[in-house]
Amino acid sequence: MKPKFHSIVRLVLITVMIFTPLSFATQRKAPDFVIKDKLRLSNLTGKVVYLDFWASWCGPCRKSFPWMNKISKHYSADDFVVISVNLDEDIKAAKKFLGKYPAQFSVTYNPDGDIAEKYKVMGMPSSYLIDRNGNIAATHVGFFNKKIAGYEQQIEQLINQK
Repeated sequence: MKPKFHSIVRLVLITVMIFTPLSFATQRKAPDFVIKDKLRLSNLTGKVVYLDFWASWCGPCRKSFPWMNKISKHYSADDFVVISVNLDEDIKAAKKFLGKYPAQFSVTYNPDGDIAEKYKVMGMPSSYLIDRNGNIAATHVGFFNKKIAGYEQQIEQLINQK
C-alpha cells in the first residue's frame, strides 16, 4: 500500500467509524479490478459479492473474519461470494493475521492500494456489497457485532433479487 494512503487510513479510521452510517446506497458501478490475472471482479457479474478491504493491524477485522467465514458458507449456494483484499505493505503481516484468523473465502493482496483508491476506502475494514449487475448496493465502514443482522438482511435482499 502506498505510505501516504496507509497513514490517511489510520488517521481517519476513528472519525469515519463515528460519523459514517451503517450503510448507504450508492448505486454506482463497482470499479473493476484484476489481481494477478486470476481474479477479475467483472467476471462475477450475476453473483452477489461482499468485497472487504482489510489490514493486519485492524482490530475490527479480527471480529469480521469469523462472520465472513459464516456468511461465505451459509450463502454459498445462493450465488454469493466473499472476496477480501488485504492492503498491508508487508504480506508476511497479513499471513500472520490469517494464521490466527483463517479465511474460508478468497483472499487477495493489494499492497500498493490501487484497488482501495478506486473504491475510495476510508477506514478498516471497508466493505462493499455488490449486486448481481455489478453495482455497489451498500457500503460499511468498520465492523460492529450489533449490526450483523442488518448486514445479513442486506445480503439476503440482494440474493433474493434474481
